[in-house]
Amino acid sequence: MVQIVGILIALAGVGALLYASERLFSAVRGQRLWRRDSGVDLLYWLITPLVIRAVSKILAFGVAVIALAVLDRQIGARIADGFGPVAQQPQWLMLLELLVLGDLTGYWVHRWFHSRRLWRFHAVHHSSRRLDWLSALRVHPINDLVTKLVQTSVLACLGFPLKALAGYVLFLSFYSTLLHANLNWSFGPLRYVIASPLFHRWHHTTEDEGLNKNYAPMFPFLDLVFGTLYLPRGVQPTRFGTSSTRVPDTYIGQLAFPFRRAERSLRHPESPARQLSRSSIGASLHV
Repeated sequence: MVQIVGILIALAGVGALLYASERLFSAVRGQRLWRRDSGVDLLYWLITPLVIRAVSKILAFGVAVIALAVLDRQIGARIADGFGPVAQQPQWLMLLELLVLGDLTGYWVHRWFHSRRLWRFHAVHHSSRRLDWLSALRVHPINDLVTKLVQTSVLACLGFPLKALAGYVLFLSFYSTLLHANLNWSFGPLRYVIASPLFHRWHHTTEDEGLNKNYAPMFPFLDLVFGTLYLPRGVQPTRFGTSSTRVPDTYIGQLAFPFRRAERSLRHPESPARQLSRSSIGASLHV
């Protein structure tokens, strides 16, 4: 009960702050604060923190323990406090490495979910036709679970403290909420360093030039390095959703969607290998 009340208070606080910001700095002018499918997104906000996050943490901890046992590491309190060269570094350096390595892992997991095999799980997240902060947690449980599991397990096995990883996952959740908000922010000179709402809105567009671009959770320079950056100056995407994949509108329908047989007439996004071969860093900048 206490956790539910905490979620509602946090949701109300975040919602009030971002709703006010969206009214002042709207990317899409005139977009309603409450959409026809906002109720579905609200269910994700209420259910995901209670169920999916808890399961993710338990499984991530279990995988980390097993992996460390295989690597012949001592298991116990050291897992929570970190181990090896990583844990012996200055705190600021360890934090920087955590952010960069976590983002690198998140980048490739994100690209993996855009592949043909996993796209139907990730299509649920891309099904929002009106992008705002409330749509941030519209993520299929399998998508959410695998992403968090891979990121935390890799970082834990490298020696990063689980206490720091718990804070990192929480930070990413709140930052993701900002990235999905209906905001026109680009972060100016830092646009290629720190992910902005404009950066991520291009990832959600149905327009051909923005498809399969901007995968990084926090650092756009990773997309620059791997040839998937698209961030034209002075242009805002206006159309969002999954134009070539019909995702149900209901919460239960979206949970079941990846397990239904795909219609042959609907095309899938390109595989990461084909995207990489067709991309170039120079063509992605458009500056």
